[in-house]
Amino acid sequence: MPRSSRGGFPHRTAAPRSHPVTLKTLADSLGLTPATISIVINRSPAVRSIPHQTQERILAAARRLNYRPNSVARSLQRRRTFTVGVLVPEISEGYAALVMSGIEDSLLQAGYLYFVASHRHRADLIEEYPRLLLERSVEGVIAVDTPCHQRLPVPVVAVSGHRRTPGVTNIELNHARAATLAVEHLASLGHRRFAVIKGQAFSSDTETRWRAIRAAARALGVRLDPKLVVQLRGDLPSPELGYAVTAELIARHEPFTALFAFNDIAAIGAIRALREAGRRVPDDVSVMGFDDIQSAAYQNPALTTVRQPLRRMGELAAETLVRRIAAAGKVAHPKMITVEPELIVRTSTARAPALAAAS
Repeated sequence: MPRSSRGGFPHRTAAPRSHPVTLKTLADSLGLTPATISIVINRSPAVRSIPHQTQERILAAARRLNYRPNSVARSLQRRRTFTVGVLVPEISEGYAALVMSGIEDSLLQAGYLYFVASHRHRADLIEEYPRLLLERSVEGVIAVDTPCHQRLPVPVVAVSGHRRTPGVTNIELNHARAATLAVEHLASLGHRRFAVIKGQAFSSDTETRWRAIRAAARALGVRLDPKLVVQLRGDLPSPELGYAVTAELIARHEPFTALFAFNDIAAIGAIRALREAGRRVPDDVSVMGFDDIQSAAYQNPALTTVRQPLRRMGELAAETLVRRIAAAGKVAHPKMITVEPELIVRTSTARAPALAAAS
């Protein structure tokens, strides 16, 4: 290293100490109030009242100035963690993924983090995970298609829980209306021999939906033949399960002109099994699903289904949980919130074949 003229090492000027950018610093640089900055940075529900262009300016400035909100101080000041737990059976295309998309967006908007625990329907994990989440100081729990056996010391919202547990708000589909929409549609096309694929025994919706289907069939004068009822087995979120039970139906040699599957994933597998058996969909057999997953419209044929507003159910669950956390038990919480289904008619259903319809 070169020496200085005094024979020592050159003097190094200390780098200016960088001061952390505060909320006020950021507000002053933009000519806005600290309150406005806080609402945008923390994604407060009030952010909807702030123009989108202003939000973009704030976020861009925060990135440019390397502003980081002090989440630890925020939590200590309010004695809050702004964290919730989410229990799901699994996450793949279909039911859980759509519900989670609504949960994620709402929690992000409200400024919450979340832990997701996937229990794969194992009873020990369903029992253990709530305790583990509480140990991580979650302020509430969302249970998606997960039974809530125990009362927790934090607010709980269940999506398709059906169990009336103290302290739990249930987000439920109007299953009676959903079943009526499906059975009415098939009956209006002349179908009288329905095959039905029930959900797995562990699914929260299985028995509720099956009771609704039977009630709708009775009301419309449609007889459900027990020999045409099968049940999904296994916990794989795969069309393979619908394929397997439809192959069993076909092997029974009982005539049917329509098949109503527990979900769209099962319906997709059913269509494959019918085709391999030489039955055309919908010319020989109409197939109806349930949920209206994103790929349902892109199947061949496009899948007729009962749309369950899964994304909205996730949003409702998160919004309800955040409100309950904010209320801190001072306001009575709703026991149940019901959402409505919608019939989505595509090309996998058609009029029943004349001979089969008359038999």
